[in-house]
Amino acid sequence: MRRLAPAAAAVAFGLSLASCVAPRSAEVTNGPPPPVHPAPPSAPAVSDAVEAGVRPGPAVSALPIDPTRAGAALAAFRTSCAALLKREDRSGLTRNADWKPACDAANGWPQGQAVGFFDRYFETARIGEGKLFATGYFEPEIQGSQQPRLGYDIPIYGLPDDLVTADLGQFAPDLKGRTIRGRVQNGKLVPYPDRGAIEDGAVRGKAPVIGYAADPIAFFFLQIQGSGRVRLPDGQVMRIGYAGQNGQPYTGIGRWMIDHGLITRDQGSMQGIVAWLKAHPDQADMVMRQDRSYVFFKTLTGPGPIGAMGVPVTAHVSVAADPAFTPLGAPVWLSADRTDAAGLWVAQDTGGAIKGPNRFDTFWGAGDEAARIAGGMSARGLAWLLLPKGTLARLGDDDGQPARS
Repeated sequence: MRRLAPAAAAVAFGLSLASCVAPRSAEVTNGPPPPVHPAPPSAPAVSDAVEAGVRPGPAVSALPIDPTRAGAALAAFRTSCAALLKREDRSGLTRNADWKPACDAANGWPQGQAVGFFDRYFETARIGEGKLFATGYFEPEIQGSQQPRLGYDIPIYGLPDDLVTADLGQFAPDLKGRTIRGRVQNGKLVPYPDRGAIEDGAVRGKAPVIGYAADPIAFFFLQIQGSGRVRLPDGQVMRIGYAGQNGQPYTGIGRWMIDHGLITRDQGSMQGIVAWLKAHPDQADMVMRQDRSYVFFKTLTGPGPIGAMGVPVTAHVSVAADPAFTPLGAPVWLSADRTDAAGLWVAQDTGGAIKGPNRFDTFWGAGDEAARIAGGMSARGLAWLLLPKGTLARLGDDDGQPARS
């Protein structure tokens, strides 16, 4: 779904490492804006889950899995299977074939017996120390129009035709997984225009306009989330999602505003940031342009925003994760100090700020309540991945050790 990285985004407001896009993860007319998340613990300098260390967790049957939650997770897992059986697992934990027995069984498994499904086909694993940090993201809604009209004049750009994305791993093995974005100028790849230049017309004629937003501040925060809903003048909704990003670095304006004395740390919630921007319209553009990153959108159809796996993410079920430490499509169990974050989830998204082992961004859907929960989400505890049975034994066989820790 999200944000400032493929399918998703980055830090919500500069004091948090939630996205959003997490997407990678806000429009202010749907109720009071959520507060900023606190900063998470720094991630250890390891490249993948195997390097972080893998050890067995409790039996799935020992987890207090709610049957209703299990049914929703089974449905989400089922939608992930097509991608699970094809995509490379960057975590080093699984191979495509490992998922086939569970995916084959998921197609016909009764929803009401979902707890038994997870017990039958999965084992739990702890990555590194297993220390969980979870935040939240949601699908914001802004006011907009598909055509320019009075009061609707902020272009919502689609992907420019001169934006080039380069996979650096194709040029150097040690750069695998890293990409840069820019445009070709005089035969050379140069940085793409930043937010200010784009807002001043740098992509006019190069990027399609898929709609027009009414409020530049609301649109700015929707870009941080990486996807959302555009409420049209006739009441209909156009859903838009992440199509790409200009490759410029992200700057959290909340942190920038505090560092420059515009607000205090106590005012550094989204509500405080938005209030300041609205009270200082002569400076709002300058402040928002400190974030040079810019997100391009595409229109979406279907039941919900699309996550990094190319399937819709589901409220209260999907989480964004770092694919270097969590196979996308894998179920995860969160034992958290917040009951709303605890339980069974499915990793179906990514986020530019969702980095490291046991770092997750929980998805809460759309609307006032979703914004409230996501904005205030900061949960800690322990996390376990649910991997296909036999994975831990195979990993032990690979290096002759029974379990890595």
